[in-house]
Amino acid sequence: MKTAVIIPVKTFSKAKTRLDLPPDKIENLCEVMLEEILHTISISPQIDKTIIVTKEEKARNIGEKFNATVLNDEKEESVNSAVAIADKYLLENNYDASIVFPQDIPYIKTQDIDFMLNYKAPPNFAIIIPSRRFDGTNALVRMPVDLMETHYDEDSYKIHMNTAKEHTLNVAMVFVKRIMWDVDNSEDLKFLLEQNEKPYIAEKIKKILETD
Repeated sequence: MKTAVIIPVKTFSKAKTRLDLPPDKIENLCEVMLEEILHTISISPQIDKTIIVTKEEKARNIGEKFNATVLNDEKEESVNSAVAIADKYLLENNYDASIVFPQDIPYIKTQDIDFMLNYKAPPNFAIIIPSRRFDGTNALVRMPVDLMETHYDEDSYKIHMNTAKEHTLNVAMVFVKRIMWDVDNSEDLKFLLEQNEKPYIAEKIKKILETD
């Protein structure tokens, strides 16, 4: 099974506005989180390709360090439009399945990807991991790649569950804590720093927050 990861990346200066941090700290935080998730994906034997969809030059440079394919998202309309750009590329290059991850789940580990994909049931399946507050989708696995369109908006995990069930009987909602821990606001960031999962990443984030 030829599997690719899709990571839509918003321009860093426009991202994470709910963190209530200065723009330079948000940009540094975005860089640390993206680099860590790309590192994890790059050493996963389950993943054949990583696709970043962005117009952020810093994200492009980080992606190239990990041999990711970077697709231009010049209009940056939405997460859904970014995923659609990646879907077109993957279909043209004969990929079987895709996983959409956000860039803000830095504690993800390779065993989390393995655990999630244990629920795959070819030839048609969807796997959904919600966010910690169950108001978003932190992983969406689709086989085939064009099994369904994405719906990243309010309560996206519920919409994705319902939409997936319209296209296949093989739908699994899976709970993987490190994938569920995303960073949307200051409370999420505080929660993340309290978890003893990747101390070296926590230290990097703390240094960013402490910098004048």
